[in-house]
Amino acid sequence: MTNSTTNTYTMKREIINFSNNISKNLSKPDRKFIADMTYGMLAAKSCLLTDVVDKLHEKIKKKNTVERLSRHLLKGTPKDTQKNYLKMICNQVPSKPIIHIDDSDITKPNGYMFEALGTVRDGSESTKSKSIYKKGYHVTEACVLNKSNHPISFFSKIHSSTQKNFKSNNSITFTAMEHGAKLFNKATYVMDRGYDNNKMFLKLDELNQDYVIRLTSKRKLLYHNKWTKATELCNRRKGKIKMPLFYKGEEHNAYLSHIKVQITASRKDIYLVLVYGITKHPMMLVTNKEIKSKEDVINIAKLYFGRWRIEEYFRSKKQIFQFENFRVRKLSAINALNFYITLCMAFLAKITEKAETNELKVAIIETANPIKKKVHFHYYRISKGIASILSYAREGVRLWFKPTRQKWRQLCLDL
Repeated sequence: MTNSTTNTYTMKREIINFSNNISKNLSKPDRKFIADMTYGMLAAKSCLLTDVVDKLHEKIKKKNTVERLSRHLLKGTPKDTQKNYLKMICNQVPSKPIIHIDDSDITKPNGYMFEALGTVRDGSESTKSKSIYKKGYHVTEACVLNKSNHPISFFSKIHSSTQKNFKSNNSITFTAMEHGAKLFNKATYVMDRGYDNNKMFLKLDELNQDYVIRLTSKRKLLYHNKWTKATELCNRRKGKIKMPLFYKGEEHNAYLSHIKVQITASRKDIYLVLVYGITKHPMMLVTNKEIKSKEDVINIAKLYFGRWRIEEYFRSKKQIFQFENFRVRKLSAINALNFYITLCMAFLAKITEKAETNELKVAIIETANPIKKKVHFHYYRISKGIASILSYAREGVRLWFKPTRQKWRQLCLDL
């Protein structure tokens, strides 16, 4: 048996075991469908159903297999599957979870028949001075960092303001926060300036969660019993705590300072952490976590600068699995497809947690043939290595789900 064949079989077995853990208590057709989608998307590096079917190598017409997968997607995501997936996530996160929440977009500029297609700001083409709007959907994502500091999504919803019963983007964000509180009891939520909203602070206080949120220049804070602009507090101080930082591909020296203030929403004591030397204007972060030393201030800044992971998560999801290239039209089917892409991303995260000496992980990295030896984000090279290993397969996962047939008994005649 050649080495490539051995790796292919081992890789298949790893995917099937992962899929079976997610699809416990489901019927055999549902379990096979989840295995087909997980294996097919990892092998094809695409969410397009025709690409997935090509990797399944089924001995029937391609059209029939596409129709079968489409029918399953229209049913939505089984509740047992979601429960099993969330249970698996809880076993992969550290005791003090860090959660990143952010919004993204899916653009379908040439789409006409997609359900509840709305208008979104295209983040990939828009700039600070000019916003470009296209037809598409909003995506609200909440990711928790696993033990290897890679993001795993526990809440991902594609939505549009034109769909029925839509309330607001805030209500969907609140639902993500409630999911996080229920799953992890207490965590630290790290969010960007778009979430500088009194309702966000009140919701996090209500759920008894920690947070690190970047403020906008319009924010006012209560300092010495006076409402003062956060930017004015920046001008009064200078960073005294030095912190080396790798930011946007370059080495920087950040200088930090902190002040105890109160926020408009809750009037509770919080800390304003100021970061100088990275951007043109100082960054303003607020947190309700206790600060007692210089190390605490540095840790708060590091938590925020770790936000790039969720942005990279969005980018990798679109690039690895061609997330914006789907063809299913119903919103329920689109969200179901999004869930199975999330499963594939979770599988990549599971591989990152394996030891560096693990034979399968070593084979994946070697097959990917990366240019750089060390990177902070491993999803790209792992997905490339998995797809390369599975390219040797001449069968999909059909043989792992053989139907069990009753043995025919010999006909006996009583005389």
